[in-house]
Amino acid sequence: MKILSIRTDQPEAYLGLWNGRQMLTEKTWPAHRELSNTIHHQIEAILAKSDLSLSDIDGLLVFKGPGSFTGLRISAAVFNSLAFALNCPIVGTSGNNWQEQGIDLLISGKNEQVVVPDYGADANISSPKK
Repeated sequence: MKILSIRTDQPEAYLGLWNGRQMLTEKTWPAHRELSNTIHHQIEAILAKSDLSLSDIDGLLVFKGPGSFTGLRISAAVFNSLAFALNCPIVGTSGNNWQEQGIDLLISGKNEQVVVPDYGADANISSPKK
């Protein structure tokens, strides 16, 4: 099972590519405010490094938080869209062992269909500014 994982709660974003529980390759890059401009290119690059394409992906794994509102929102939106377009399962996990937990869930057949980010607090996107 080919699994693509992502974590974007920090200024440095992370992608991992797995074949079951075996790591094929991983990539980090300074995302900062450019995450929405770089994420698609970075996904293409990590797949190309392993001679794979999006159609080869069997499962998607998202670090769902807590963390940066913008980073988590972008990765969840991109991976939820990919899961829908590729018709493949998606799960979201948290904590230090997020990848191991998520891979186990995907291998066991779990599919959340939509990953909802956990920002660690209410998102104050519509609160009036003082």
